[in-house]
Amino acid sequence: MERDFGHLRKNYEANVLDEAQLPNSPTVLFNQWFDEVTQAGGVAEVNAMTLSSIDDTGKIKARIVLLKELTAEGFVFYTNYNSDKCRALFANPKVSLSFFWPNLERQVIISGIASIVAPDVSDAYFASRPTGSQLGAHVSPQSDIIASREVLEARQAALREQFTGKDIPRPSHWGGIVVAPFEMEFWQGRPNRLHDRIVYLKQDDTWSKQRKAP
Repeated sequence: MERDFGHLRKNYEANVLDEAQLPNSPTVLFNQWFDEVTQAGGVAEVNAMTLSSIDDTGKIKARIVLLKELTAEGFVFYTNYNSDKCRALFANPKVSLSFFWPNLERQVIISGIASIVAPDVSDAYFASRPTGSQLGAHVSPQSDIIASREVLEARQAALREQFTGKDIPRPSHWGGIVVAPFEMEFWQGRPNRLHDRIVYLKQDDTWSKQRKAP
């Protein structure tokens, strides 16, 4: 069924983005924006980000993952290493992350290189997860075809019984991915579609910034 969405319009007036007042480091600005969006409220998961990847056949796919840490190396999330997303980024580690924060009319778009974090980092995060989430990492053969939901529920029940009263170890196929950024774009909505776009580019260990036309 065809449908016209052309009537949906919004004029952006919440903020401005002036490069003369911005820090030299894009991660400093990211942290500032993250805190401002959190404090403003209205976004259920501020750390939700779209991960876009290209697999070895050239297929592009985007999905939402949750940012769990911002380190000196980059943006960290956790997942099943056998999943579609990891198969893609292991074949082509150049990926994109994007955050959309409508409460302050902001986007952040990140281009970077994905890699696996150190095992001890994954171990520490896994140990901090609730028991149900720990079991879920063992239960789900993520991205595989399964016969029914009952398959997962039966396996979860069996594993819950197996690990009763015991520490649940991190499965070797599950852990952290860090995306090391080489480009970060900050987008601030402005009136009449004349949005502010400031792009940080990394060369060696130095970041430069410049303005893009909206």
